[in-house]
Amino acid sequence: MDALRRLDRDLLVLAAGVLVLIPVPLFLSGFLLEVAIQTLLFGLLGVAWNLMGGFAGQFSFGHAAFFGIGAYATAVVVTDYSLSPWIGMLLGAALAAAFGVLVGFLSFRYGLKGVFFALATFAFAEMLRLISRSLEAVNAARGYNIPIQSGNPWLTLQFPQGSPNYYYVILGLLALSLLAVILLMRSRAGTFILSIRENEDAAAALGVNPMRYKLLAVAASAALTAVGGAFYVQYFFFIDPELAFGASVSIQILLPAIVGGIGTIWGPVVGSLIITALGQGSTALVRTPPPFLEALQGVSGLDVAIYGALIVLVVLFLPRGVFGTLRERLGAA
Repeated sequence: MDALRRLDRDLLVLAAGVLVLIPVPLFLSGFLLEVAIQTLLFGLLGVAWNLMGGFAGQFSFGHAAFFGIGAYATAVVVTDYSLSPWIGMLLGAALAAAFGVLVGFLSFRYGLKGVFFALATFAFAEMLRLISRSLEAVNAARGYNIPIQSGNPWLTLQFPQGSPNYYYVILGLLALSLLAVILLMRSRAGTFILSIRENEDAAAALGVNPMRYKLLAVAASAALTAVGGAFYVQYFFFIDPELAFGASVSIQILLPAIVGGIGTIWGPVVGSLIITALGQGSTALVRTPPPFLEALQGVSGLDVAIYGALIVLVVLFLPRGVFGTLRERLGAA
């Protein structure tokens, strides 16, 4: 009964959040609309990472592998075969899920946990980056420039510059991803995933198959991450090995969950908002500082240093994340 109440509450929050966010393009345009789109994109990626790194307790430092698979699958489908990017998105999600199962099986089969599992995921992502840099079948280091396609823009996922339609697409993808995570974590399988995270030996003693449910979490997380990669390549019209599989991509994917709250439904979304605000605020401070800080203006790399310092402070003083800490202090179930 308690689980049903939480499910109803989360679904109501999701519906209310979508309704609130639908009119946002009426008030934002240009650069601010682009910021909103990227915030939703990294919210989606954070939700995907959190399913594996938070709810399943399998900390990954290589989610760029799944992101890149989704991006490259879409780029190949659109560029080489002139098909709809939606097909590439579905293909990328399936391939990423399969690759995630492979990575998970090899890691769990040989007992990799904690930092060793994180390093294994990083190694697989680096492997894909190095392969894609030298593999002519995917244009090697040149990457892909996405061509303009004719036809219905909703089928080609290509809209005029500044169009709010990109916003609505990524809002819909984020909402569907959150819905999938909510339903999974409130299901029997989700209960098993959480029990394995808390005590794998005890769960196994009660008849739960740890390998099966950890692989389920990995596959679902990988598929959702690939969806984000597919949207990315259609939004920016370009992808290359560094943008797809680089270590910085993995960091950007996991930060929303860490800052917002690992193992919570809404933490990654809150974290994405906070990270965007901190990043844009740091850039604005260095670009146009107030008079008493004018010595900071234009200092190369200072905005990144300030942004990094702020993230470190959040992690140090709010180890459960912003949303996780608030939920704990307010005594939410």
